[in-house]
Amino acid sequence: MTGVPGSEALNVGIIGAGGISQRHFEGYRHGGANVVAFAEVSEGTRARRQEEWLARGYASFSDMLERENLQAVSICTPNAFHAPAALEALRRGIHVLCEKPLSLDLEDCDAMIAAARESGAVLQTGHHLRSSPLVEAAKRLIDEGRIGRVTFMRLRQAHDWGGAAEVRGVFGSLAASGGGTLLDNGCHMMDLARHFGGDVRSIYARMNTMKYEIEVEDVSVASLEFETGALGSVENSWTATGWEESFAVYGTQGSLECSNRLGKPRLRLLTREYGFGGWDQGDETWYDFATSTNGHVRSVQHFLSSITAGTPVVCSGEDGRESVRLVLGGYESAHSGQSVKVSL
Repeated sequence: MTGVPGSEALNVGIIGAGGISQRHFEGYRHGGANVVAFAEVSEGTRARRQEEWLARGYASFSDMLERENLQAVSICTPNAFHAPAALEALRRGIHVLCEKPLSLDLEDCDAMIAAARESGAVLQTGHHLRSSPLVEAAKRLIDEGRIGRVTFMRLRQAHDWGGAAEVRGVFGSLAASGGGTLLDNGCHMMDLARHFGGDVRSIYARMNTMKYEIEVEDVSVASLEFETGALGSVENSWTATGWEESFAVYGTQGSLECSNRLGKPRLRLLTREYGFGGWDQGDETWYDFATSTNGHVRSVQHFLSSITAGTPVVCSGEDGRESVRLVLGGYESAHSGQSVKVSL
C-alpha cells in the first residue's frame, strides 16, 4: 500500500517527536501526505527533528493546532499525555492516529471516542500489528474457518531494550507511562487476542520487577478466558535478551504459528485435512512477505485511507479502549492475586 489516493493534499502534524514518531513520519511520507509541523517539549529533540523532517517545530501542541492548518495528527507522546492532545485535536475536527495505549483511563478513552463521533473525525488507535501482513493473513484464515474453532492461543512480545543498562526514556516512570511491560507490550497482545479470538470473559495475571531499578514491572504473564470458552496466554518481558514478537493460534482443525525469534518471521498454517498421519505430519502451508513490509508504516497508510477514501478504521477508538480495559483488568488481578471478570 503506497501513495494513498488523495493523501497528497493532507497537511499532517506529529505530537511528540521521540523514537516512535519516526515510524509515523515514514508512513506519511510513503502515503504521500505532508508532515508540515510537529510539537515536542524537548528543545534538543525539536531542533534535530526540524532538520531531519524539514517541518516547523513547536514546544506546545496547542500552539501548533492553533497556528497550523492541519487535517490530521499523530500522537506519539508518553502515555499520560495522549488524552489531552487527542481531545484538543478531535474537538477541532482534526483526524487523530493515537499511539497505544489510547489512554490510561477508561473515562478519557470514552471522551476521545465521543469527541471523534461528534466532530466526524477519524480516531485510530496505533495497534500497528493489525496492519502486519502476517496478522492480516492469520485473521483471514481464522475467519475462513481454516483452523476450525479457536481453542487456545499464545501471544508474546519481549525484548531487553537493545541491551541497554537502563529502561529507555520515561518508560520506567509510573506517572508518565502508567505501567511497565504489561501495558507497553501487553496492550498490543491484548488487542491481538481480541482480534483473533473475540471478547474476553476473565483475566488472571502475574507480574514482577526482576532486572531494572524502575517503578513498574519488567515481566508479566496473563491468562485469558474468552467468551467462547477458548483460553489464551499473554507473555511480556523487558528482560528477554534480543527481541521477540510471536503468536500461535490453535483450533479444532489446525494451527497458525508465527515468530521472529529465530529469524525472519513467517506464518505457518498446519492442518489435518488428510487424517492423523503422525505427530509430525500434516498439511503445511507457509506464508511469506517482503522484509521491507512495516506494520507501523502500513498502519499510518490505513489511517490515511480511512480519511481520504472512507475505508473502515483498522483499529478503532473502541478497540483501543478494550485493550486498555484488559490491561487494567490484568493489573487488578496481579495486585489482588485473583481472577478478574472483564465481560462487557
